[in-house]
Amino acid sequence: MSLESIRRPVPGLSDILSSLSGTHLANAAIAFIFAASAPVAIILGVGVKGGLAESDIASWIFAAFALNGVLSLALSLVYRMPLVFFWTIPGTVLVGPALTHLSFADVIGTFYATGLLLLVLGITGWARRIMAYFPMPIVMSMVAGVFLQFAVGWIDALKDDIWIALPMTATFFLLPLVPALATRIPPMIGVLIVGVVALVLSGNGSPVSQTVDWSTGLSGMLAAPNVYTPSFSLQAMIELVVPLAITVLAAQNAQGITILRSSGHNPPTSTITAACGVGSLVTAVFGSVSTCLTGPSNAILASGGERGTQYTAALCVAILAIVFGLFSPLFTKLMLATPPAFIATLAGLALLKVLQSAFQVSFGSRFTLGALITFVVTIADYAIFNIGAPFWGLVFGLLTSWLLERGDFSAEEA
Repeated sequence: MSLESIRRPVPGLSDILSSLSGTHLANAAIAFIFAASAPVAIILGVGVKGGLAESDIASWIFAAFALNGVLSLALSLVYRMPLVFFWTIPGTVLVGPALTHLSFADVIGTFYATGLLLLVLGITGWARRIMAYFPMPIVMSMVAGVFLQFAVGWIDALKDDIWIALPMTATFFLLPLVPALATRIPPMIGVLIVGVVALVLSGNGSPVSQTVDWSTGLSGMLAAPNVYTPSFSLQAMIELVVPLAITVLAAQNAQGITILRSSGHNPPTSTITAACGVGSLVTAVFGSVSTCLTGPSNAILASGGERGTQYTAALCVAILAIVFGLFSPLFTKLMLATPPAFIATLAGLALLKVLQSAFQVSFGSRFTLGALITFVVTIADYAIFNIGAPFWGLVFGLLTSWLLERGDFSAEEA
C-alpha cells in the first residue's frame, strides 16, 4: 500500500483549543460560507434541471456536507494540516446533462464505480501515473465546455431578472476595486449578501415564514436522507466514470494539493486519493456525487495563522459542514424558494474564475488543437451511442493531439 503515515501523536482536545486562534476561526467561517453558498447553488441548478425531487437534492446536500465533514475532521486531525473534502463541482456539472437521458439510479451506480476506481488508484499509488496519459489542457478544456452553460445562465439571469442579477454582478466586479474591503469580504460572500438584500427589497423571494413549516419543529428541518439502490448501466459507466475520476484527480485534487504545497504543507497524495474513493462510496449511498479535496476552501484555511496550527481551522469547517448537512432539508427548501435568477447568478459568478483558469490552461502552449476539439465537442452536447458529449470530447481531443501534436507529448514527458 502507498498510503502515507499519519503524524503522531494525534492532537488532543486541549492541544486543539490552545492552537485555535481568531485568525483560524475567521478563515474557517469564510471558507465554510464559500462552500455553502455558490457551490450549493450549482447542486440545486443541476438537480432542478435534471428533474430531481426536493428530497433527492436534500439527501445529496446532506451527504456532500455531513459525511465529507466527518472525513475532513478525521484526516485534518491525523495529518495535522488543512484537508477539507467536499464534492467535485465539475463532476456535479457533468452529471447535469446525463440526468436528461439516464436514470438517477444509473448515475448513482457511476458514483460507486468512480469511488472504487479512486480507492484502487490511491492504495496502489497509480494516480499520478494514470494522469500522465491525460494532458491537463485537454482535461481542462472539457471542464471549460461543461462550465460554459453556467456563465451563459448568468447572462440570461441579467435579462430575465435584472433587479436581482445586476446588484449581485456589480458587487462581484466592484468589490475587488477596494482591496481593504475585499480582503475582509471575499467577492462571492459579498455577492451572496447583496443578493439576499436584493431579494428582500424586490419582494421576489418567498418569506421564510411561508417557505418553512415551523409547526413540525426540528423533525421537519433535520436530515432524513434517502438510501438509493444503484443501477449499473454500461452506457452510464462509459459516459461518466472516467470523466468523473479525471475531474476529481486533475480538476480538484491537483488544485488542492498544489495550494497546500505552496503554503508549506506536504499533503499525502495517495491517502487523499484513497480517501476520495472511500468518501465517494459512502456518499453515493445517499445520492451524492464523488468526493474530492477542495481547492478554494483549503486555500482560505492555509492563507493565515501559524502553519502548524492551521489544521484547527479545518476542524472548525468540518464541524460546520456536519451541522449544515444535518439541517439540509431546511437549507434546501430556503434556496429552492428563491427566484431562478438568484441561483443562476450565484452559480455563474462562482464559476467565472474557474472558467477563466480552464481557458488559460487549455490554450496556453501545448495540446491547443486537441483542447479546442475537446471544447467544441463538449459544448456541442451531442450524445453518440447514448454516451454524453464530455466523454467524447476527451476521446476526440486525445485522438487529435496523438495524431497532430506528437511533439507536445514528448515535451510533456521531458
